[in-house]
Amino acid sequence: MNATVPIILASSSPRRRELLHNLGLEFTVQSSDVDETTAPGLSPQEIVESLSIRKAQATAVGVDTGLVIGSDTIVVLDQKVLGKPADEDDAFGMLSSLQGREHTVYSGVAIVDAATGKSEVSHSSTKVKIRAMTDAEIRSYIATKEPMDKAGSYAIQGFGATIVEGIVGDYFTVVGLPLGLTAQLLSRFGITLF
Repeated sequence: MNATVPIILASSSPRRRELLHNLGLEFTVQSSDVDETTAPGLSPQEIVESLSIRKAQATAVGVDTGLVIGSDTIVVLDQKVLGKPADEDDAFGMLSSLQGREHTVYSGVAIVDAATGKSEVSHSSTKVKIRAMTDAEIRSYIATKEPMDKAGSYAIQGFGATIVEGIVGDYFTVVGLPLGLTAQLLSRFGITLF
């Protein structure tokens, strides 16, 4: 590995931290507190890419040198974006609409070189099928509190693994940081993992 430039993860997500750590990269975390509203009419791909670059650029402004990684994940069902639930009733509504059906998860990744302003951004998408569930099962899952800060109200890497029937695509896209894509983007800045 040839990471001589500092790497900064612009996310407070413990899942993204763990995934980046699993690549053997040394990095620091500097959460970006940006407005996550987007213009109406954007495609899911445009939403995750624009939010990823916004997060990376906001963090890059505060540092002199380093590669800043920003990421964003959304869940899309019937062309409707399902964000993080506002409350337990909202989580119940989302999970009720997802159960027994397939939806698509999009994750964007952006890397900004703080010193030069050079940036790279892309996205990955994965189809996820949630198994059919009873109202009681949905409420029991919500009672774990796991859905409360997750896009689409579930976490594939936690208890949510028990409600996922199958996926087509990259598992790490669903967790929130597509590792293959992240490695590709890092290589454009001269950082190779092996």
